[in-house]
Amino acid sequence: MPRKNKKGRDILISRFSALGDVAMTLPSVYNACSANPDDRFYFLTRNHPAQVFINRPENLTVVGIDPANYKGVAGMWRLAGALRSRFGIDTFVDLHDVLRTKLLRIFLSLRGVKCRHINKGRSEKKNLTRPNHKVLIQLKPTPERYDDTFRKAGVKLNDTFRSVYGIKKGNPLEFRDITPPKQPGEYWLAIAPFAKHQGKIYPFEQISKVAEHFARKPKTRIFIFGFGSEEEKQIAALSDRYPNIINMASASLGIGAELALLSHCDAMLSMDSANMHLASLVGLRTVSVWGATHPYTGFLGWRQNPADAVQLDMTCRPCSVFGNKPCLRGDYHCLQGITPQMIIQKLESGT
Repeated sequence: MPRKNKKGRDILISRFSALGDVAMTLPSVYNACSANPDDRFYFLTRNHPAQVFINRPENLTVVGIDPANYKGVAGMWRLAGALRSRFGIDTFVDLHDVLRTKLLRIFLSLRGVKCRHINKGRSEKKNLTRPNHKVLIQLKPTPERYDDTFRKAGVKLNDTFRSVYGIKKGNPLEFRDITPPKQPGEYWLAIAPFAKHQGKIYPFEQISKVAEHFARKPKTRIFIFGFGSEEEKQIAALSDRYPNIINMASASLGIGAELALLSHCDAMLSMDSANMHLASLVGLRTVSVWGATHPYTGFLGWRQNPADAVQLDMTCRPCSVFGNKPCLRGDYHCLQGITPQMIIQKLESGT
């Protein structure tokens, strides 16, 4: 319900898309909430990524929806009206800038709402990923683009966010069915070998060699993440041989429990995927593997070290912002050419 005699603004924020994209917004959103305690914030997203907002500020409400219930122009008109009447929205911060949110901006502005949207740098990313004459420079990191959008909307930001757990770690009781609490001297490594698109996925037989290297070490526990029956089978082939490798694809933990577990790990190995961004939310160092995509596009995990990105220097890279384009060479050498030893060395270097 709209607040009576309200003090401060009612600010709607939107970012739909995938889990990793939404996770990247958290530092900016939590910083905005803490810097503006008299304002109320409402984050509009899909139902699944809405679960990532754990330990959220008191002045933040997460609104999870199924976009299929708001199809087309009529659906977005109805959604805009529902949001305005339910929350009394007076400011809209669009962190997505796609057709759906553009319509939402139009319909909210017609209702007197002040709207600002992200500059995604689409032309810069096109120049970076085109086949020839690439402009190979580091683009503005996406979290900075989120910050810029808040500032354009007149929303102050501080720099207090470090982890969804603050200076603490997640509760071990949340993952007690998977593993006992971490013992002194143990090394916990999280591995997330999968991604949505082939151009982001390091061959599993190669990543298995990385996992086996660490599994042979004493006082080491390895958690391999995945989703779905096929990924579960691949991980099971490893975990059946090494008792200190845990198959997280069969664990059925929720996002909150996974974040709690990651907060106790010493490092993560991931692709350019959502898990890199989840690890960033708990301050976990992540060694990331990049193939068709590139950290220069601005999607490196929040506050991750660029030196921890494992990649090959190839003239055709990057060929895609999201890794969803077929390989022009046909062999994905950008991934196939990375050796397990390169990754092992990076993890053990602690850079």
